[in-house]
Amino acid sequence: MNCESARTAVHGYFDGELDAVRALEFERHLETCSECQATMRELESLHTRLQQSGLYEQASPQVERRIREQLSLTGDREVVRRPSRSWFLMPAFAVIAMVLVFWVSLRLVQPHTESARVTAELIDAHVRSLQPGHLMDVESTDQHTVKPWFDGKLDFVPPVGDYSQQGFPLVGGRLDVVDGHNIAALVYGRRKHFINLFAWPNDKRVIGSDGSGFRGGYNWISWTSGDMHLCLVSDASTSDLQQLKELIHP
Repeated sequence: MNCESARTAVHGYFDGELDAVRALEFERHLETCSECQATMRELESLHTRLQQSGLYEQASPQVERRIREQLSLTGDREVVRRPSRSWFLMPAFAVIAMVLVFWVSLRLVQPHTESARVTAELIDAHVRSLQPGHLMDVESTDQHTVKPWFDGKLDFVPPVGDYSQQGFPLVGGRLDVVDGHNIAALVYGRRKHFINLFAWPNDKRVIGSDGSGFRGGYNWISWTSGDMHLCLVSDASTSDLQQLKELIHP
């Protein structure tokens, strides 16, 4: 089961609606997919919040007494009565519950959806950079050349470092655009692979989330460091990306 088909199965699995074969396939996929694991955690959190929200409204003794009176009076005769105002008030609780469920779902699901979209854009930006002539705007292995190049081009200072002694030489940098905003892209080498380090301020101009995953043949790791959000993307191994992350943010 790939991640695309798993997204259609995650709600059915959570609700216990999948057959045994599909459930087993999803569980195997879930063991290695951090994105689906995050979705499951969000569903479990939503379920817990709804259970603890106290949406159930206890009917008052007056309402219960009126219902019993009407049932006892009906018998074999048809009784025509003006509906009690309580009957019109009770559906309001259902409406309120539906609105609350929608609001909670929106607050939980929308950020995840937005961060997934941004991650997809970052991977697309990495793929574009591999086209001839798109990888770097400034080509240098000297961090003291690359870092000043961004001055005046961005309203923040990207974390430029050289890790050549650890096997991740700085190659250069460029400007890129994600979610309609300019961000910094630093390029590192790893054997025959290029690794893009995307960086932007952690000020919600571009929604990012901490995590890692695999999409379209590329690994990615995203995290927050101080007032910056950083994301590594490459076809290099996950262990290589994790090692570079620890060098950038020990």
